[in-house]
Amino acid sequence: MRRFPAYLFLLLILSACGGNTSAVTEPAQAVPYQTVTPSTTSTPVPMLTGIILPTPTTITHMIIQGDTLTGIAKRYGVTLEALLAANPGMQAAALPVGTTIIIPPSDVTSIEPTPTPAMLPVQQPRCWSEADGGLWCFALVQNTYADSLENLSAQFTLLDADGKVLESQAAFALSDRLPPGQSVPLAIHFPPGFPANVSVQVDVLSDIRLLPGDVRYLPVEVMNTLVSVDASGRAAEVSGLVILTGSGKANTLWVLATAYDDSGDVVGVRRWESPTALTADSPVSFDFLVSSVGPGIDRVEFLAEARP
Repeated sequence: MRRFPAYLFLLLILSACGGNTSAVTEPAQAVPYQTVTPSTTSTPVPMLTGIILPTPTTITHMIIQGDTLTGIAKRYGVTLEALLAANPGMQAAALPVGTTIIIPPSDVTSIEPTPTPAMLPVQQPRCWSEADGGLWCFALVQNTYADSLENLSAQFTLLDADGKVLESQAAFALSDRLPPGQSVPLAIHFPPGFPANVSVQVDVLSDIRLLPGDVRYLPVEVMNTLVSVDASGRAAEVSGLVILTGSGKANTLWVLATAYDDSGDVVGVRRWESPTALTADSPVSFDFLVSSVGPGIDRVEFLAEARP
């Protein structure tokens, strides 16, 4: 009897999202408000991920469109920790296409089950139409677990009125880490060409639970935030202060601003990166614009992430 070898293909699609916000004229009759309670981030750490049959020797891999750290680790049969250790400074939310990374050797000799993403609530999946017919789609994912999560991604699928799939893309969160009890928006852009009555379905693709004490993240607080919405309601200038609540030095600091309308739907998001390092003695201030692709902005919430 002839036997044919079986192959297992693992595919995880990543689509980069984002875009430049449109230019905003000088705000007229700005309406400022100041937050009272600062948002905090705690310190987390990588847990072991599932592994598959390893490659026998250390090799390299060139990043292509759609690659993710978890997908690469699973493909070559190595743990996420080993992959990160072999490539210092590599970040889940920034994998430049064409970059070559090192795949460390693995001593695993048997196949182990692939972990499934944690069951996270996906709220308010919604798409907003652009003037040219393009669609910006958002979904809010909440971390309901006691541990922080990393490498969060979700699949956005457009459906017509009969439930037929029109197109599907994957989106990564704009922050690497999602603390317990907090939410983060995921966003994806679809080009023009879809009917006006489409609906969107969002399914979580990946997330990794972290344990307290991950040295790849530092504890920070966002304080003294001020939001000034212009007269049109479609743009807001946001500012505030980020402080480091522990020891160390953060060479990478992100502030994620999420804009909501008066119904609580996400209408815009922007990530700001600090040009300067953050230390306990040197807080970092931020000031940037966030725009709405839908209705007017009612409020803006903030999430900060700091790395050594």
